[in-house]
Amino acid sequence: TLGRSLVSDNAPYSVELCGGTHVARTGDIGLFKVVQETGVAAGVRRIEALTGEAARLYLEGQAGVARKLARDFKVQTGDVSVRVEGLQTSVKALEKQVAELKKQLALGGGGASANTAPEEINGVKLIARVLDGVDGKGLRGVAEDFRKQVGSGVVALIGVTEGKAAVTVAVTSDIVGSVNAADLARAAVLAMGGQGAGGKPDFAQGGAPDGAKAEDGLTAVRTALGG
Repeated sequence: TLGRSLVSDNAPYSVELCGGTHVARTGDIGLFKVVQETGVAAGVRRIEALTGEAARLYLEGQAGVARKLARDFKVQTGDVSVRVEGLQTSVKALEKQVAELKKQLALGGGGASANTAPEEINGVKLIARVLDGVDGKGLRGVAEDFRKQVGSGVVALIGVTEGKAAVTVAVTSDIVGSVNAADLARAAVLAMGGQGAGGKPDFAQGGAPDGAKAEDGLTAVRTALGG
């Protein structure tokens, strides 16, 4: 064991890497390749490595993957990472475009539409919509735009993706004293089998496992408003 003082000469620590198998000489180990390092506990790291023939086969496999990617992307092996980064950038840009298109569709194409006309419950205007394919993150932007459109009132949106529901409720500042967004969101989530929602009096979000009950969620919001 090799040692070095960490605090004082009386506190050496081991810097050896022992796999439990001893050899007569280091040359018997041959090729050595660290393949993974993970955290096991606080201050403890797990290092996994291959030696000899296993290490050679591992490196050959990695090289084979790199060559295949180079062929698929029609680039040199050394340019694969650059190509992948470019594709990731393109995908992110397309995702933003899709999110914006979904937002515009939810808003009725970006212009005035009968589909965005609010209903009224106990003197409170309400825009309540189910939006297919829009997740919680996308709902936030749509809710903010609807809140501006309604002027004074409540916006309750339920997005359904992959069978699950995301709930967003926004309340204009002038009625926050009498209408609480978190209470409305919670009512919608519970109606769809969820556990609850969180947020502030003017904006709240939550989720539920059953997107098929989205209309039940909106009905719960209407009921909470006194409808």
